[in-house]
Amino acid sequence: MNAKNKKERMSFMKKEDENNETNIENDDTLTTRQGHPVTNNQNIRTVGNRGPAMLENYDFIEKISHFDREKIPERIVHARGAGAHGFFETYGTVGEDPVSKYTRAKVFQEKGKRTPVFVRFSTVVHGNHSPETVRDPRGFAVKFYTEDGNWDLVGNNLKIFFIRDAMKFPDMIHAFRPDPVTNYQDSERFFDFCANSPESFHMVTFIYSPWGIPANYRMMQGSGVNTYKWVNSDGEAVLVKYHWEPKQGIKNLTQKEAEKIQAQNFNHATQDLYEAIERGEYPEWELFVQIMEDGPHPELDFDPLDDTKLWPEDKFPWLPVGRMVLNKNPENYFTEVEQAAFGTGVLVDGLDFSDDKMLQGRTFSYSDTQRYRIGANYLQLPINAAKKRVATNQEGGFMRYEAEAKEKKNPHVNYEPSILGGLKEAEQLGKEYTPYVEGNLVRESIDRHDNTKQAGETYRRFEDWEKDELISNLVGDLSQCDERIQDKMIALAEQADEEYGRRLREGLEQAKKDGSSENPLGYTEAEKAPKEAVDKGKDAEPY
Repeated sequence: MNAKNKKERMSFMKKEDENNETNIENDDTLTTRQGHPVTNNQNIRTVGNRGPAMLENYDFIEKISHFDREKIPERIVHARGAGAHGFFETYGTVGEDPVSKYTRAKVFQEKGKRTPVFVRFSTVVHGNHSPETVRDPRGFAVKFYTEDGNWDLVGNNLKIFFIRDAMKFPDMIHAFRPDPVTNYQDSERFFDFCANSPESFHMVTFIYSPWGIPANYRMMQGSGVNTYKWVNSDGEAVLVKYHWEPKQGIKNLTQKEAEKIQAQNFNHATQDLYEAIERGEYPEWELFVQIMEDGPHPELDFDPLDDTKLWPEDKFPWLPVGRMVLNKNPENYFTEVEQAAFGTGVLVDGLDFSDDKMLQGRTFSYSDTQRYRIGANYLQLPINAAKKRVATNQEGGFMRYEAEAKEKKNPHVNYEPSILGGLKEAEQLGKEYTPYVEGNLVRESIDRHDNTKQAGETYRRFEDWEKDELISNLVGDLSQCDERIQDKMIALAEQADEEYGRRLREGLEQAKKDGSSENPLGYTEAEKAPKEAVDKGKDAEPY
């Protein structure tokens, strides 16, 4: 075929292709999940324009059936959240010491080394679309994508917790969540649990003060809450606490200020974080640790493994170890924020568990709830996947994204040990940490309780306006509770601090007792809202 005939043939074929083309597809063309271009996304296929629909409406069936399934179970706790990407930069030191003195974790070793992170902030008790002004702790969970695999530092904004034993966690959350009959929160249920769990009083003091309502996510502290361990190359361990300090400063809200903001915008904290990053005002936190020699420390009046206690800074100073910057918003909320999964057991070499009873319980619960919520293969999702080589012998399960046999010399071998080319154990260079443990198996609380001393110290550190707000909020809710609950809470306050107890008692004696406890925490006028809606509602005729 000569050049002229070839050119004519090509021209004819092009025209034929154009004649056979049924639609035009570009980069922005809508398609089905099967890749079929969608030419009509407005109407289903019917017999005539007002006739019955056909079962063959495949595009519609695919679309609506996915829509029916596009939600996944929300988190049991920490359902309401926001998130962002960024990096952690290590200083390579702990205070003035090289970090290697305490831990061999690679994420901390080299000065200036940056590790990608994803952070999720959250409220705790209420559902996925609850207001971000609620009186509640705030979750502060950080996923480090380290060269040794993922490390999750899962904590809260406050440095302590309500309880010290994981056995009580489901009961605590049940008491704090909406009533199982009425389905709205009841402060009497909250105080009923707390009054009968005196270790919670320190946390109650924080929650009912302005610290119980952070102004937003950028301007709040973070803490690992639990006690962990650092392990060095010699297999020596120390106890460690983690603290995030915001470079933007700290801001909290009073109850009245929060109510005003909630009336305008119940997404304010999510919006604040997103817009700050979009503006290039990247929020930053400095990471500090407190270090303590491993052991029971009988010289202290508290147990270092007690999550209801603060480690005093004068004895265990805050030592800077690095900084974190959030500089990228999620591209899709569901795939990145909602599907993000954290677990307290996700530790890398050089980081280890302490015997903290809450940590022990959380380590099973957190990862287990993600398997229920997202599925057995949740770690294959991009937001949760390690940013390094992954090779396991795990098989199957719902929504298996890919087979990990690609990393194996012999894909037929899905077990270990093997001489046929299966995966092999890594060689360990760092000395194994082998703590010595002995004792009887018991079901007992730790020895040193002192449930109120630190609550008193916290109260005395508050500024006058913070004390006023604390008493006002406590009186507002407690005044509508059973007197037996009031008496127990007064007794705890009196043990903590004379002024604290006296002001609470006097406030309750003077308070009106004609309201209801069936309110969200701190919202003392909430029981009036249903009647006000009727009284202020404008009459309308049916149409």
